[in-house]
Amino acid sequence: MVKLTIDGASIEVKKGTTVYQAAKQMGINIPVLCYMNLHHLGIENKPAGCRICVVEIEGRRNLAPSCSTECMEGMVVKTHTVRVINARKTVMELLLSDHPKDCLICSKSGQCDLQEIAQTLGIREIHAVENAAVSTYRKDVSPALNRDMDKCIMCRRCETICNKVQTVGALNAINRGFTAVVAPAFEQDLIDSPCTFCGQCVAVCPTGALTEFDDTRNIMKAIADPTKTVIVQTAPAVRAALGEEFGMEAGTLVTGKLAAALRRIGFDKVFDTDFAADLTIMEEGTELLDRLTKYLGGDKSVKLPILTSCCPAWVNFFETYYPTMLDIPSTARSPQQMFGSVAKTYYADQLGIKREDMVVVSIMPCLAKKYECQRDEFKVNGNPDVDFSISTRELAALIKTYNIDFVSLPDEDFDAPLGESTGAAVIFGATGGVIEAAVRTAYEVFTGKSLPKIDFTELRGLEGIRQATIDFNGTPINIGIAHQLGNARKLLDGIKNGMYNFHAIEIMACPGGCVGGGGQPYHHNDIEIIRKRANAIYEEDRSKPIRVSHENKEVLQLYKEFLGEPYGDLAHELLHTHYVAREMV
Repeated sequence: MVKLTIDGASIEVKKGTTVYQAAKQMGINIPVLCYMNLHHLGIENKPAGCRICVVEIEGRRNLAPSCSTECMEGMVVKTHTVRVINARKTVMELLLSDHPKDCLICSKSGQCDLQEIAQTLGIREIHAVENAAVSTYRKDVSPALNRDMDKCIMCRRCETICNKVQTVGALNAINRGFTAVVAPAFEQDLIDSPCTFCGQCVAVCPTGALTEFDDTRNIMKAIADPTKTVIVQTAPAVRAALGEEFGMEAGTLVTGKLAAALRRIGFDKVFDTDFAADLTIMEEGTELLDRLTKYLGGDKSVKLPILTSCCPAWVNFFETYYPTMLDIPSTARSPQQMFGSVAKTYYADQLGIKREDMVVVSIMPCLAKKYECQRDEFKVNGNPDVDFSISTRELAALIKTYNIDFVSLPDEDFDAPLGESTGAAVIFGATGGVIEAAVRTAYEVFTGKSLPKIDFTELRGLEGIRQATIDFNGTPINIGIAHQLGNARKLLDGIKNGMYNFHAIEIMACPGGCVGGGGQPYHHNDIEIIRKRANAIYEEDRSKPIRVSHENKEVLQLYKEFLGEPYGDLAHELLHTHYVAREMV
């Protein structure tokens, strides 16, 4: 332990604690810009590059960056002297001198850390602008993410999350001075890089340098077109986070208000992606049981462990980094894509309209969904099964654009027949939820017996990698779970090296699963916010009258009237996919 004084008050902290952390413990606010603490992962981004967090330390001639300066015995720190404040203002003015001045139209306006700190420091004019070597980078637009390098302030948060947490390696620092920026290698476009479009870089970017591709204008045009039937589906994680955009506590369930808001925006039908999640379990669960039965029967050519395939960022990741393992993941499409396929075949026929006249919109917590719905394998004669995918943040903006008083909305139900769902479907939004939903159905089908318990709590939690063995009436089924792509890499490498012996594995790209998705309200990797959202997901599961996917009456009716048997020929054509190796440039 070391003792020091900060702003005249004494404090004792553990050795290795930084001045910033010590001040925070005392309730002293030191502004930070490049600093980011992923404490639940044991990772800190503290390059001390921005120098906004400088403090004065007695006996030291230069000001010190508090985020990277460790506390020492007897240290005397002053955090808000005139010298410190003037230094912070000067640094901020230099940052702003090379920064675009389009705050009125920037998508990050109002949620921009740079803007907020400039306001806190009381900056009303920028001096010596003529000395700035203003950068003029081209804009990089992908199907999922926008990258405006002119707005990059070299905080390197995105680089940390991409390389150290996700281990994707799509972003790296290049150049020096005013032209320094974080960009893909060789300044190539994101679409040509290893980027998985998970959106975690967007979730931590303090400015508008990284944002999602905005599809709201296209959706408004479609709704206004009288020749189009516009239907919408909404993912389970959205209902646990959308309320935060309207001042509600994290983890507040807004399922009913969400359905009501979508109707007031003007969608013709409002459906629940949970219906397709139940459908996913019917297909993925049947595929799992098919492989298990063959393997346990002595067929050692069967590919195990089966890997879940609901997360498009995870799919992009294994297509890029594990191209020799493409026969291991389930071929089942994600719920988003299953819904789109069913909507533009079965439901379009019910309505008597052509698939080209139906516009399918999805509300997702994920930015990789934007990329997923544009993949060629999810199109028929160039017409996508899902036309547009927008984030939870984009939906919140759309609700505000239509001047809807979200908080005062009455609760409404989803439409039938594609809106009926079970508790098993809603837990898809949390890490471990997909495999728990699969286990609920697989157990009863495999054993022919009812579940002795419905909640498999051993599959839940926020540890990065988890293992559990589920007893299928005397047959042990080994299950692995990982969330965040860095943990997925560890798990897959372990499989390749013979470290693990799993029958099934669930992987989600984002922290906590979909609840921590790159398109959710900004949570800055706050694990408590993610935990509250996950708890809300399980709360809705408990409230459902039916909690296993194979008892969803609407899904069973779909098989009876249209699809035939689960994992059958038509189901395989419409609800399954294939994977391709993504060549790294």
